[in-house]
Amino acid sequence: MSEQLLTIETTRLAAGHVRLRLTGELDYDTAPELVAAAAELRGDGDAPVLVDLTGVTLCDSSGLSALLVVHRAAGAIRLTGVSPQLQRMLDRTGLSELLAVAYADGDVRAIG
Repeated sequence: MSEQLLTIETTRLAAGHVRLRLTGELDYDTAPELVAAAAELRGDGDAPVLVDLTGVTLCDSSGLSALLVVHRAAGAIRLTGVSPQLQRMLDRTGLSELLAVAYADGDVRAIG
């Protein structure tokens, strides 16, 4: 397969923060890419990793699992750009109680 299903852009922000901007599909085939990107961040301090999901068009259970791995590796993550469909998945699986999710209204609910 020649087309890339997921792209991950890593940006180092001020105060040790890192943002991972995902574009494409976060699923069984691409979840290992996110886990690998998170593994490269391990020595970067205790600041939460910002995970921008605005460009994610599909997320399955493997994608949710990868987000958990990133959460554990980083110590904390903050999800932004969460689609309504992904929000429903996070709510149904209970992950919205564990992961910090920044909503469009600026509110951040659930700190893991």
